[in-house]
Amino acid sequence: MTSQNLKQLPLSILKWIFICALIGILSGSASAFFLVSLEWVTQFRIKHDWIIFLLPFGGLLVGLSYYYWGESVVKGNNLLLEEYEKPKKVIPFKMAPLVLLGTLITHLFGGSAGREGTAVQMGGAIADQFTRIFKLDHSERRILIILGISAGFASVFGTPLAGAIFALEVLYFSKINYKSILLSFLVAYAAYFTVEFWKIKHTHYSIPIIPELSILNIFYTLLIGLLSGFAALLFSRSTHFWSSLFSKNIKYPPLRPVIGGTILAIAIAGFGFTKFSGLGVPVIVDSFSNPSQWYDFFLKILFTGFTLGAGFKGGEVTPLFFVGATLGSALSLIIPMPIALLAGIGFVSVFSGATHTPIACTIMGMELFGIQPGIFIALGCTIAYFSSGSIGIYKSQIVKGAKHKLYQRLNSNF
Repeated sequence: MTSQNLKQLPLSILKWIFICALIGILSGSASAFFLVSLEWVTQFRIKHDWIIFLLPFGGLLVGLSYYYWGESVVKGNNLLLEEYEKPKKVIPFKMAPLVLLGTLITHLFGGSAGREGTAVQMGGAIADQFTRIFKLDHSERRILIILGISAGFASVFGTPLAGAIFALEVLYFSKINYKSILLSFLVAYAAYFTVEFWKIKHTHYSIPIIPELSILNIFYTLLIGLLSGFAALLFSRSTHFWSSLFSKNIKYPPLRPVIGGTILAIAIAGFGFTKFSGLGVPVIVDSFSNPSQWYDFFLKILFTGFTLGAGFKGGEVTPLFFVGATLGSALSLIIPMPIALLAGIGFVSVFSGATHTPIACTIMGMELFGIQPGIFIALGCTIAYFSSGSIGIYKSQIVKGAKHKLYQRLNSNF
């Protein structure tokens, strides 16, 4: 390092601390507003269940908004991954308000979707605007995208450690500047404490009973991890299938969520499947104390894949929590382990398999449930990661390393 670089180092450090603080505060405030708004529309939908019949109208609003104003940002999270891998142009700021409005409309009228995609896209769009302000190069712009993902994830779930690691791990096999590792943690905590400042409460879960680490319990944990991986595989393939089906058969994009919304409204209202609308957090919470129906996880996969595939907006992670928690809860009827532990393992393991992020999911499990069940959570997340296939919920995510080599060998043998 030259003497000139040494002189510039303190200014560079201060610059990045300032950028992290700004991204954390802005992304955290955006997530706080989003969480409050999401709670309001959710409660409104619950009190006025007739609104499900307006889901096609909501779909039309989402479809038209992206067709006329959001064509450049319609890829959502995949756009962030693509711009990180091959930087081309700054992500338009309009991604943030469009995904915010689209997600609120989806939840208001009863679509089945999550929320992390919204927070991550808002964080990414906000962070990338600093490229122009500070005249950053491609390498530094990659750091901004990591910071946006980290801030969005950490703030919406209240898990700063997992948020920081998720942003790094989801991009792990791309070129990551070591400087971004520390900055990812810094911005995650800035966003997390910003949400805390706005007095936004996150859902809390508890695993009160932790069994001994016996051979039999390890076997059961590995089994849950394996089944969680299969569920993650089904979830990812379902979302991609419905998206491809709608794209191929309905050429006018705004019409896709209209038709999809009509089918969803008939299915949800006609068959009483309202618990599969929105996030489904009450069902997740209940699964930690009461066995879920064996089909709950499958129907959530079906409804969420159909909702997102039709063009509605939101995220996949909370539905993945729903799928995993209800799967683990249902297995409590045949696996002699505490129901809360089974639900907790499934909760993060399905997420691990669908996003190829076992380390972040393990950390998230310990942030949410405590460090005591950590070994069970780590085993479940690892097995789910390897058993969930090579394609996750993010089409633009690059998967290499041990998992990639494993599936290369399997493909060559068969």
